[in-house]
Amino acid sequence: MSNIYTYGIHTDLTREELFLLIAIDKTCEQLGIDDAVSVGMILIGQRFIPTRGKFAGAVKGTSIASVVSRRLLPYELKQKILPTVTSFKSLILLRIKFTRSLGVFVGRAIPGVGWIVLASDVSTIIYRSINAYNSLVAQEDRL
Repeated sequence: MSNIYTYGIHTDLTREELFLLIAIDKTCEQLGIDDAVSVGMILIGQRFIPTRGKFAGAVKGTSIASVVSRRLLPYELKQKILPTVTSFKSLILLRIKFTRSLGVFVGRAIPGVGWIVLASDVSTIIYRSINAYNSLVAQEDRL
């Protein structure tokens, strides 16, 4: 016979229903301004803006982050030492391009930082959900 649990105002919960409610609760606790920022960073880093011309093999389009960062940071280094990734595919294939432009570097880094923040939030939600769940359930129902 399986154990029955209570969580907040919810009663007669199975272990699966309990975990779902805890996960929803922990997600609501975690979501805040950081998540809006991470999603925003990911979106402004997408290549929505068409470009006139690019070299063969170049990724088509440019992003809002790239356009704005190039305007705000028009600084050039003497050598191409700043690593950049132009797309998810180039990241998987480890095709890293180096640039000397600080604006290009920042513009291409913005969506990556957004993905890192989002992944961190998901990891935190899962960790806290499992800990809260395990503290409430019987030994045989723990994860």
